[in-house]
Amino acid sequence: MDMSKKKNSAEVSVESYKNKIVTFLKAHNKRLMQLSELQAKCRTKKSGEENFALAFGELRDEGVVTVRKGMKVALCSSLGLKKAEITRLSRTFGFALTEDGTEYFIPGKCMLGAMPGDKVLVADIPSRSGEPEGEVEDILSFGSTELTGRIEFADGGLFLVPDIASRNHMVIVRDESVPFAEGDKVLAEIVFRGRRHAEHKVRIISVFGSSELASACAEAILASHGIETEFSAESMKEARKIAEGGVQEYSFNNRQDLRHMDIFTIDGADTKDIDDAVSVERTEMGYRLGVHIADVSHYVKGNSALDKEAMRRGTSVYYADKVIPMLPKELSNGICSLNPGEDRLALSAIMELDKEGGMTAFRFAKTVIRSRVKGVYSEINAIMDGAADEEITAKYSCVSEAIPVMEELADILIERKKRRHAPELETTESKLIIDSDGVCRDVVPRERGKSERIIEEFMLCANEAAAKLARERKIPFVYRIHETPPEEKTENLCRLLTQLNVEYPHFNEFKPSHAAAILEGVRGTEKFEAVNMMVLRSMAKAKYSEEPLGHFGLVLADYAHFTSPIRRYPDLAIHRIITDVLAGYNETWLEKRYGGFAVKAAETSSAAEVRAVTVERSCEDVYKAEYMKQHIGESFTAKISGVTEFGFYAELPNSVEGLVHIRTLPEGEYDYTEPVALTEKFSGVSYRLGDTVQVLCAAVNVSEGTVDFVLDDDE
Repeated sequence: MDMSKKKNSAEVSVESYKNKIVTFLKAHNKRLMQLSELQAKCRTKKSGEENFALAFGELRDEGVVTVRKGMKVALCSSLGLKKAEITRLSRTFGFALTEDGTEYFIPGKCMLGAMPGDKVLVADIPSRSGEPEGEVEDILSFGSTELTGRIEFADGGLFLVPDIASRNHMVIVRDESVPFAEGDKVLAEIVFRGRRHAEHKVRIISVFGSSELASACAEAILASHGIETEFSAESMKEARKIAEGGVQEYSFNNRQDLRHMDIFTIDGADTKDIDDAVSVERTEMGYRLGVHIADVSHYVKGNSALDKEAMRRGTSVYYADKVIPMLPKELSNGICSLNPGEDRLALSAIMELDKEGGMTAFRFAKTVIRSRVKGVYSEINAIMDGAADEEITAKYSCVSEAIPVMEELADILIERKKRRHAPELETTESKLIIDSDGVCRDVVPRERGKSERIIEEFMLCANEAAAKLARERKIPFVYRIHETPPEEKTENLCRLLTQLNVEYPHFNEFKPSHAAAILEGVRGTEKFEAVNMMVLRSMAKAKYSEEPLGHFGLVLADYAHFTSPIRRYPDLAIHRIITDVLAGYNETWLEKRYGGFAVKAAETSSAAEVRAVTVERSCEDVYKAEYMKQHIGESFTAKISGVTEFGFYAELPNSVEGLVHIRTLPEGEYDYTEPVALTEKFSGVSYRLGDTVQVLCAAVNVSEGTVDFVLDDDE
């Protein structure tokens, strides 16, 4: 007999050692056990040391066991340790998300040098806020080693001040191949991990430019969030091949030809990726509304390189005057864009609406369309306001009869939404004015006219029809859902409303009508902005799901995102599904084909949306800070938009927001009434959410995207 085979068969497997380790540590309860004692109990022979070490290492990586000083070991569960991932990091604190979805606040001194993406063990510590608070006990595995920051000169040398983690200086390991200088915004790689963030050592990988330029800081933000600005060679090859092929007439086979209809698009003047067009006509029963969407799914096939990259990107990212598209411009601005006067493939939603705006019937069809004109919001608004000049009037002459019908139908749909008691929340949007050098020269409120509302209402109809189709057919789908606010958030809202002396309807279950009533009760008063913000913050976040859970904010049982497949992956995903429904595939086949796909598409699209929103807001912040550099020392009228224990945030009419730190307020002792007011204990002077204040722009940090205000004492 082969003695080596006999020897191997006698060895204890890694899996067996894992079971033994867990069994003995469970029996040991909460007491720590010496590693050598554990080895003995597992009867580890010299020949089995390697498998024991592998087993123990795997259990440690999995967050099942932990090692303490003196090589003492225990089960993590016995010590109350939870496996988590570091999700966010600030200069003085971070957040960790456990596997059961609990988010822990981690004070900076308790981070153990952990970075975003790191898998860690978290232990509970006494909470100061009532929310879960913890400390990092061990780092199981490292996430990304890359981070961004700016170069600063200190103590005779150059150091990295990271954008995340503490603002302590990190030592730079010199690499002459990448030259950098004081004030540069850079991308760095951690090459040595310490037990504190300040102990990490880094190597500079690339330089974006001056940290005083918003454009360079925006590039750093994109890099730090993994936003890819270039497409893979394989994706570009597919895109070019599609673009070069053009729109072929054989593609019109089995499509409904709608080129005779008065179909046209309405977008912003600068829009190049036009993915939706509309048509509307009166009928005996009411109206026939057509929403015609670029048939991107005809070109981007499932599991192609383009499709895989689109799913990974999830959405286009828009910031300043730039866009990082989900699909190459050969598609997004070319063959898929519904350009005027060009034959385009579309997926059309044709809806029959009664005179009250109720949807009585709908159907979907693969179509070919030819947009009559590239409509522009401002021009359509001018027509409806009776302010259009001869040039604009001539441009829209071919669709002039449709415009008043569109306005009429939109008014009906808006009124119908009010009757559903959909809460009318208000948000401030701004437009950045960027000069030819890429510098932000102005920030202005983004105006929203009637034509914007018209298109919004028409798109809502198509989105509702798509979701209704899927729910009624019980097929796999990607829905856009907005769930009922969590009970703790509505309880907190009621508490805050009471503090502001705002009446609200009493309820057992919070409904959209309650939110609508709260807002209408204060609309037009000085309390509206504060209440609007509080209601907004009490809402759950909208996301994508494979389950049809409805949309709380719109008060719709059926809702999906159908109208933007050029720039959103969920829309492209459901176009693919609807296409196969129209082709006649049954529910069993569709479930087999798309069941897992819908789950994955919903999950990845939700994560991509959060990433894109974070990036867009961060980029907007650095551009706004760049703009405010021109106005340091100037006085502004602002409204208090947020109150914290360390001061309050004041927002200008153009949406620029800055912090008035508590240390700059008149001397005194301030009580914080979370989250609505800071009140000086002896004078009674109070700074409340929604109050108007006069502020001076005191300081700006473009690299961090922050603006500091102080109260203007001269006013």
